[in-house]
Amino acid sequence: MIVRIMGEGQVLVAESHLPGLNRLDDELLAEIEGGDHEGFRRTLGALLDAVRSAGEPLPDDALQPSELILPAAEATLEEVKAMLKDDGLIPG
Repeated sequence: MIVRIMGEGQVLVAESHLPGLNRLDDELLAEIEGGDHEGFRRTLGALLDAVRSAGEPLPDDALQPSELILPAAEATLEEVKAMLKDDGLIPG
């Protein structure tokens, strides 16, 4: 799966990493719904770190469509809330 982190670029993440990423996404969703800004900041950082460590960066000149777009690390709770789908940022 090709994942774009806004402002950083794209990484190729194996499907086998999705369950772990979904757990972080579920935690992030709960923190957003509860208005937990501190937890949100911590979990967003953990989610982005997990994607970076699990993924293989694509070259900047690669023109691949992203299957998933994640917010930048400095995104606010309100900005991420606007990006959410029914099941969070990551489908599944």
